[in-house]
Amino acid sequence: MSRPASTTSTGRPPSRRGALTPTLIVVALVVVGFIFFANVWTDVLWYQQLGFIQVFVTENLAKITTFAAGFAIMFAAVFFSIRIAYNARPVYAPDSEVRDNLNRYQAQLEPVRRIVMVGLPVLFGLFAGSAAASQWQKVLLFFNQVGFGQTDPQFNMDISFYLMTLPFLGFVTGFLISVVVIAGIAGILTHYLYGSIRLMERGVFTSRAAQIHIAVTGAAFLVLLGINFWLDRYSSVQSNGGRWAGALYTDVNAVIPTKAILAVAAVLVAILFIVAAVIGRWRLPVIGTAMLIITSILAGGVYPWVIQQFQVRPSEQTLERDYIQRNIDNTRKAYGLDGVQETRYDATNTANTGALAPDAQTTANIRLLDPNLISDAFAQLEQYRPYYQFPKALNVDRYEVDGKVQDTVIAVRELNPTNVATNQQGWLNQHVVYTHGYGVVAAKGNKFTVDGKPDFLQSGIPSTGVLGNDTTYEPRIYFGESSPEYSIVGAPDGATPREQDRPSGKEGEGETQYTFKGNGGPNVGSFFNKILYAIKFQSSDLLLSDGVNQDSQILYDRSPRERVQKVAPYLTVDGGAYPALVDGRVKWIVDGYTTSQYYPYSQQKSLSDATADSQTSSGRAVALPNSTVNYIRNSVKATVDAYDGSVTLYAWDDTDPVLKAWQKVFPSSLKPYSEMSGAVMSHVRYPEDLFKVQRELLGQYHVTDPISFYKNNDAWSTPADPTVDTDVKQPPFYMSLQMPDQEKPAFQLTSSFIPQIVNGNARNVLYGFLAADSDAGNQAGVKADGYGKLRLLQIPPETQVPGPGQAQNKFNSDPTVSQALNLLRQGASDVLNGNLLTLPVGGGILYVQPVYLKSTGETSYPTLQRVLVAFGDKVGFAPTLDAALKQLFGGDSGAAAGDSANNGQTPAGPPAPATPAEADAKAQLKAALDEANAAIQSGQTALAAGDFAAYGDAQKKVAAALKKAMDAEAKLPATAPAASPAPAASASPSPSPSPSAGQ
Repeated sequence: MSRPASTTSTGRPPSRRGALTPTLIVVALVVVGFIFFANVWTDVLWYQQLGFIQVFVTENLAKITTFAAGFAIMFAAVFFSIRIAYNARPVYAPDSEVRDNLNRYQAQLEPVRRIVMVGLPVLFGLFAGSAAASQWQKVLLFFNQVGFGQTDPQFNMDISFYLMTLPFLGFVTGFLISVVVIAGIAGILTHYLYGSIRLMERGVFTSRAAQIHIAVTGAAFLVLLGINFWLDRYSSVQSNGGRWAGALYTDVNAVIPTKAILAVAAVLVAILFIVAAVIGRWRLPVIGTAMLIITSILAGGVYPWVIQQFQVRPSEQTLERDYIQRNIDNTRKAYGLDGVQETRYDATNTANTGALAPDAQTTANIRLLDPNLISDAFAQLEQYRPYYQFPKALNVDRYEVDGKVQDTVIAVRELNPTNVATNQQGWLNQHVVYTHGYGVVAAKGNKFTVDGKPDFLQSGIPSTGVLGNDTTYEPRIYFGESSPEYSIVGAPDGATPREQDRPSGKEGEGETQYTFKGNGGPNVGSFFNKILYAIKFQSSDLLLSDGVNQDSQILYDRSPRERVQKVAPYLTVDGGAYPALVDGRVKWIVDGYTTSQYYPYSQQKSLSDATADSQTSSGRAVALPNSTVNYIRNSVKATVDAYDGSVTLYAWDDTDPVLKAWQKVFPSSLKPYSEMSGAVMSHVRYPEDLFKVQRELLGQYHVTDPISFYKNNDAWSTPADPTVDTDVKQPPFYMSLQMPDQEKPAFQLTSSFIPQIVNGNARNVLYGFLAADSDAGNQAGVKADGYGKLRLLQIPPETQVPGPGQAQNKFNSDPTVSQALNLLRQGASDVLNGNLLTLPVGGGILYVQPVYLKSTGETSYPTLQRVLVAFGDKVGFAPTLDAALKQLFGGDSGAAAGDSANNGQTPAGPPAPATPAEADAKAQLKAALDEANAAIQSGQTALAAGDFAAYGDAQKKVAAALKKAMDAEAKLPATAPAASPAPAASASPSPSPSPSAGQ
């Protein structure tokens, strides 16, 4: 037998192309798999180090299980649908033309048929599994649900049915409907491809096997559709499609009954499909399907529309009354508004002498430092090095100082490694040398120095002050809101420190070095872990650098909010974490919410919209996600240690059934709040984002009478922030305040209400004032009885108390104030209006606004120079709050403000001897300012008399005098103090003038 000739040319090696492609595929899969493993295993190390490995395992087991179940169900349904259709294919096709076409398709498919018949179910299974895995929280809540002990008013089902059972059943039903539809389509296409279904001139031919297949699929679909109709009855109480949430008159009397009818009809038609599969007659199921479609259109759409249009609309107020009441009651329960204490507040607009005497403690604690403006002052006075930074907005808290509770503006000095010199921004400096911030900086909220600087309680490097020093608390900040992506810390005992610690406290000494001594992150000393983290952070330096040793730890995911979110994935985390110095440590306190969108008869709100204000729009606060909720509880308080990043979760609202369900899922992750120390308890406060959501709802739901609610004639809005140019809501403010029914002041979170804003227009008068008691006490494990109490003061509309916008307009339009501020603006300085505080004191409403002056230099910072106050139609304006209140209340307010010690004082330090030229320039400046003040007073007199011509002449004299003042000031050295425009700055109270053509 002859050997066949070789096709390989001589002298050329045999081709290995056939082996190369599989090899490359295998290598690529190994690389991708190892990268995936690196990311998963580093997560395991992170959770394990933090002590929350159970959360990671439980969450991922739930995702894997639901993925596997979803994958298996979809794969099995599609696979067997295709397999059954393929096995039932006819051997011959009678029509030769059709047979030729089918044979051509079959011939093209045959080489890959087995791959397609397995690959297609796998592909659909992967999609289905991913969709199922995303619903892992619904699955866990269903299997671990806890009852509310309350029922809905329509079906008398426990509220837990709607929050934990119905979402799961809806998910399962919707998923199975998708499975049946996809599997049915796959089976029908297979039947068609192999000739069991054919399009013919006389109609559609279907084999007996195809008929049975279609009948079973149709019956399964209709049964699931019937279940879905039945569940829709319960979902109607969660509806937000009408004017009010929940099942209204039309839903109860038309939609719910028709859904029940459609559910029964769908099951009956499903039975007809099964009968058709047995007897082979399709007339009944076709008629039944047509009737079901017609019924669903008529009963599900036309009939409710007729009821709504011809029965409800003509008598809507009467017919919807009971359902509106359901909406009011359940919305208030769902958002925690059912316990609001509402009080009528007959506010006066008359600033009587001594009116603040009953509010002496509140007056003494009125906050003057604006945490949104004072950050630059903290930076210039306390930053010390470019690689430190303070946040844009500081935090308001309270500390006990000399036996008294002191409102405090507080921040931590965080690291800013990007601000290191450009030639020093290498990997080693970024991740090994510059690793942490240093120290707490705090200032009194109600006081400032004579020259307008913050009056610090805690400051300096080393850290010193009444709150402690470097020996009484750990000042190093490794975990914060602005920490680097990751840092490598730690070293063996005796190793030379490599971390930049802080500037030396002694003159002439260099920077100090430090080695992290805590347990703050996974070990990265082993070669294997180095590889894993080098892959995770895509850094070869981490693998090769000598800055990584056998005892090194890697710190990452360092934001307090991010850490809490990862260890408690079922929570919505408040946008504002704040630092507190407690128990010898700096701890970040973070609020967590359990939420739902399934509470019956409760109005839904978008978290991002409800919590948006001037803080979030300016980037000073973190905005909440754009998710919709209709139930919210501040169920968890968390602390994150700023040194080692350890996280502690406390079950704050231990009566919340949703939290109880999650405690069953993660039994070891939360501690009872009874284990919270007294020091932590004393710094707990009412969370801002929850308060914003509640005030948004309370604008409508302070009305509890359904008829008034229907008329919407007493709806309120949150006023716009009058200190910014954009039309955004005013943020709430923390302050120590004694509400009318309280015996002593408490730390409160406050906001105000004006009439409802319609198309951007509203009367800016005050209708309501809301305060949330934020004082949880200072006893370990004991929550103060008053904490969380919402107090709403309702101001009668006929009182006509000015709102925040009107108060700001009075400040801006008052001629004495505006002229004085114009003088302050001279010399390349900007006048900044601080936050406008609203306080129900003196029997009325007091507005307080600090005024800051900031020069235009790069190193400038705002200093508090004046304080504006308003009560009714009167305005006061002085260098101190105490003096401004005295102006406002006829020379005696009845109480001393916190800055009363600054009255009449001037910045300390003897002035340098002036040269003859300087003395002459100062004299010219003083004369010019005196001339300007005289012209201002003349203009006021003319304006009051209505002599606009004289007023215009006076304005020209003011402009000329200011020009002389600027020329004189230009002759002075940059460091020479200018004469103070005292006469204009010490304005007496004056009513706001009426608008006139002369202004």
